[in-house]
This record gives sequence, structure tokens and C-alpha cells, in this order.
Amino acid sequence: MQHLVAFVLCLTVSLGALAASEVREYRLENGLRILVKPDHRAPILTSQLWYRIGSSYEPTGLTGISHLLEHLMFQGTEHLAPGEFSRIIAENGGEENAFTGRDYTAYYQNLASERLEIAFQLEAERMRHLRLSEAEFLKELKVVKEERRMRTEDDPQDLTYERFMAVAFDTSPYRNPIIGWPGDLDQLGLDDLRDWYRLWYAPNNATLVVAGDVDPDQVVGLAKKYFGPLPAETIHPPRASPEPEQLGEKRLRVRAPAKEPYLLMGYKVPTLGSAVDSWEPYALEVASHILAGGESARLARELIRGRQIAASVDASYRAFERLPGLFVLDGVPAQGQTTETLETALRDQITRLQTEPLDPAELERVRNQLTAAKVYERDSLFYQAMQLGLLSSIGLDWRLAESYVDKLAAVTPEQVQAVARQYLIPERLTVAILDPQPMPGEAKTPAVNRAGGQNHVH
Repeated sequence: MQHLVAFVLCLTVSLGALAASEVREYRLENGLRILVKPDHRAPILTSQLWYRIGSSYEPTGLTGISHLLEHLMFQGTEHLAPGEFSRIIAENGGEENAFTGRDYTAYYQNLASERLEIAFQLEAERMRHLRLSEAEFLKELKVVKEERRMRTEDDPQDLTYERFMAVAFDTSPYRNPIIGWPGDLDQLGLDDLRDWYRLWYAPNNATLVVAGDVDPDQVVGLAKKYFGPLPAETIHPPRASPEPEQLGEKRLRVRAPAKEPYLLMGYKVPTLGSAVDSWEPYALEVASHILAGGESARLARELIRGRQIAASVDASYRAFERLPGLFVLDGVPAQGQTTETLETALRDQITRLQTEPLDPAELERVRNQLTAAKVYERDSLFYQAMQLGLLSSIGLDWRLAESYVDKLAAVTPEQVQAVARQYLIPERLTVAILDPQPMPGEAKTPAVNRAGGQNHVH
């Protein structure tokens, strides 16, 4: 089952404005939160069920269990045979899927408006009545292991990113991959899945979001009918171990078969839920767009087209996460260039953010770009619902999205400079370099360190 993790991770920093008057919020007696956003432009809807459980909740030894359970949620309940959920949705002209992230697991159905009851009936059935069999467990475990092999172990950049995250964080659960470590997948058992499902897949640990051509009262009535009888669960979210202060720059080198070197740089930064000052995440997001907000941004303009140091380069930051995260820069050196040259150029760009006041015209470009993006995002029912579900799942008030554009527009050049000086510093930095090794089938050559420095595997 495709879990669309990458799709979700790239949406988390782009939350458009929502009008509070347009969103209705309800809560059932069993704790299920319901958010409804009517949009009558077309006779369609999206129904999304978000559970507050993802890889950041997983203890040592059980990494990957949330994602594996997502696969098994399509493999039969007490009243549905394996695959029947998807068949019924398809027969009703809809589409459905699911995705697992660090802080949530979500399931959705996109349907014609009059088919909402079908989505609720099916989703409620598998919330508390999943049938977990040994045969389906072993089959989906094999699928997940193959997915890990193809998407991580056979993809040198993703493999480097996985090791990079494990080194960047000492105790934060963000150090673990969503798909899980291989050794943990090998030792997962069916009883582990049953316990995980019972504990977390409960109405009082979920948010139901419906956006589209719907009547809020009808939505709530159907939710009471299908979800209302489901029992709540006693939830004890694990305490996330606070990340200790980093005492110096971290570096790692990954030697793996690859066609080209790759550089990753990440600075530990706060997110909206952990920032000392509420404006800091917005300033960090503006900083990321100053660097990499399109072809006219600094990195593309100066390092790709200008000095031709990079074949590709990017900067990213996600303000909306449950725990503190990273401000990441990454790139592939241009032909004839090295990762050292690219790293120096990226460090120079950070220094420039810290020392040179922003040109007001450059800041205005970013504001206009972000505002336009939010306007376009409102055209998607699916995305409107995702905005609500994401914020609710990570413990933030979904109303924060109302002021998103205004908060970004209020960021000053001085604030961008301030967060760059406070957070984008070597004491918070982790650097990872992919040192390419011969691809399978290539003739072996004497060891050449194309990325420079000592060869280490971490």
C-alpha cells in the first residue's frame, strides 16, 4: 500500500489560510474530534481520518510498526475480507489510500458527496474491528521490507538521509526512519501489531476531517451513527526525550554505490510548538525561501546558474511538526566540482543571511510567492482537509492556519537575520557526505575519495 510519506513531508510547511467561520468543530462523547469544512463548488468530498500515532511514538525495538499497521488496515476486518475495503470504494467511483508520517497516520477517501456514508461505515469498521491474521501479517511485512530495500537501501541519497537523521539527533525519535530499521522489522511479531492497534486506533486518538459539498449537521449525524458506538481507549502518549544540547559540529560519511556525490547539512531549529518566540518559525521559513524559493532564489541563481557549483541544490524547513526539527540544505555538486566546494558555498550563503540585511524587494518576492501558493492550495479539497488534520494531529490549534499568511508577511529582515544568527551555527550543525562507490557491475577501481576527507561509514 502506497503510503505517500514524501507527499505529506513536502506539504507540512505550506499551510494555507482557513477562515474560522467556514470550519465547524465537534467532539463525540467517545472523544472523536470532527472538523467539517463545507465547499460547494463541486458535488465531491474528501473524508480523512487522522490518528495521532506515527514513527515518533515508537519505542526502541518497534520502529516501523506504525507504517506496517497502515498496510494491514487494508487487509480485512471482522466483516470485510482482505482488499474488500478498496473494492467497495472503487465500485462507488472513489479513490482511497493512506500515509504514515512521524507524528500521524492518516486514511482518506475521495468520493461523490452522496457517498459519504459509505466512507464512514467502512472507516468505522476498521477503527476497532480490524482482523489481524498471521498470513496477512507475513505478506505485508514482506511488502514493507521490499519497499525499504527499493526506496532506501537501493537509493543512495535516501540512504544517506536516513543515516544523517540518525546522527543529527541523539535522543529525539525523529532520528528513526518512518519505515523502520531493518533489525526491528525482522523481530516484529503479530502480537506487537495487535497491541499497537488496540492502543492507538481509538476514537479519542483520532480526528475525522470532511471537506467538500456537505452539510455539517449531516456529517455529524452520520459520524454519531457509525463512530459514536466505538469505545474509547486509555491513551498514555510516550514522553519524548528532550534532545540534549549539541556541543559541536557533527560529520559523517556514507560510502555506498552511487553515480554522484551528495551533500546534506542540517541545523537543529525549533518548530512552532517548541519556539521560544512565536515568530521564529515563520522567520526560518522565510529564510528557507530566500535561499531556495524557486528559480529566482539565491541558491539556484548563484550556485547553479551563476557560479555553476551545484547541479542541484535546495533548502527546506518544516515549522509544523510536533518536536523540534532541522533546517536542511542539500545538493549535488556540478560536474568537476566537489562536495567541499559546495559545502563552502552553502556556508557562505548562511553567513550572508547572518551578516547582510535583506533587500526589501527580495523579502517582498518571498511574501508574494508564499501568498500566491496559499491561494492556489485552497483550490484543492484534499489539501484543505489536510491542513486541518495535520495541525490537529501534531497538537496545534487548526485555527493557526488562519493567520499563516499574515504571520509570514509580518516577518522583518531583522528577524530573518536573528534566527540565522541564533540557530544556523556550527554548534547546531550536522554534515553528511555521500561518497560514491562503484555501481553493481562496474569495474572496480582503486579507492578514490571524490568527496574529500577521510572515508568513514556511520
